[in-house]
Amino acid sequence: MADPHELALRRAIQLAELARQHGNHPFGSIVTNAAGDIVLEAENTVVTGHDLAGHPEIKVATLAAAKFDAASLAGCTLYASTEPCPMCSGAIYWSGIGRVVFAFSQRSLNQIVQHLPTQTYLSLSCREVFARGNRPIEVIGPLLEEEARYVHLGFWDR
Repeated sequence: MADPHELALRRAIQLAELARQHGNHPFGSIVTNAAGDIVLEAENTVVTGHDLAGHPEIKVATLAAAKFDAASLAGCTLYASTEPCPMCSGAIYWSGIGRVVFAFSQRSLNQIVQHLPTQTYLSLSCREVFARGNRPIEVIGPLLEEEARYVHLGFWDR
């Protein structure tokens, strides 16, 4: 039987690929409940939605906070194709979600984009953001980093 983290991350990576195919940045995210069932999923819509907060992690965290009570949220896991950025990490923190699992690290993404003059980024890991709060959030990752790297290759060079 496959690792449930791997299955969920592969779905998030598929959503990242869909986002890329739809003309957006290649990021995808899902939320599972305590039983491991996928309850929410989203792809990035920053470009097509003309929304700087169209990151999939923000979208699923916001929906989860509206849909579940605090106890349920604490048992939820947010899976992300790439480590959540500082903005998304803040949304995840405030949502009450208890765990984050990501495939591709911010450090690896920064290595791809740092030499490109048109790309900007904040070099702050989700672990650093969560450490500033008074509620613990378990973080697992990076996992499946080579698989997740694929959706980024060639995208940021345009």
